[in-house]
Amino acid sequence: MLTSLHVEGQSLLHRIPVKPKLVGLMAFGLALYLVDQPLALTLALVTTGTLYLSTGVGLSEGFRRLKPVLFTITFLVVVNLLLLSPHEALVITLRLVAILLLAAAVTASTSIADFMAAVTDLARPLERLGLLKAADLGLALGLVLRFVPEIAGRYEALKEAHAARGIPVKLSRMLGPLIISTLKDADRIAEAIDARGIRGQ
Repeated sequence: MLTSLHVEGQSLLHRIPVKPKLVGLMAFGLALYLVDQPLALTLALVTTGTLYLSTGVGLSEGFRRLKPVLFTITFLVVVNLLLLSPHEALVITLRLVAILLLAAAVTASTSIADFMAAVTDLARPLERLGLLKAADLGLALGLVLRFVPEIAGRYEALKEAHAARGIPVKLSRMLGPLIISTLKDADRIAEAIDARGIRGQ
């Protein structure tokens, strides 16, 4: 059964409509790139971290959700330390983590249905220009958000299965089964969507 990144609750973020949250996230991300002071960026990180936890996600669950992205950011930190000055690497890392925490807070406080409706509405002007179908874009985003925890859960299940068999856990060994099972699910969902005539409405 598919799970969701949404957390039920009544926090401040839960009470804010989804469109202002998306606009705020975009504005926050852009504004951070005008700031290069580590102290200010640290304050931004603490603020967004507090907002994330205020959604009721919990510390351990919140960390578990972000672990794959944090792993990627850690890799970027290593690369940046090799190519940039320590100050520049620190500033970039603080920016990324602050934006990540706010994005996670918005995701946790917004249902997938609300996300899809908002993105569909925001894409209407592009549809009128003939560039895309707004409903398809909303549906695609909803499916992505729905599949993220599913893929993470599937990865954990594969890892436990390998460990139970005494097989060394290696990403390269699990990548094939993970991709194949995900593509099979994607095919099944695409068939279900087409059978119901949802896509392209």
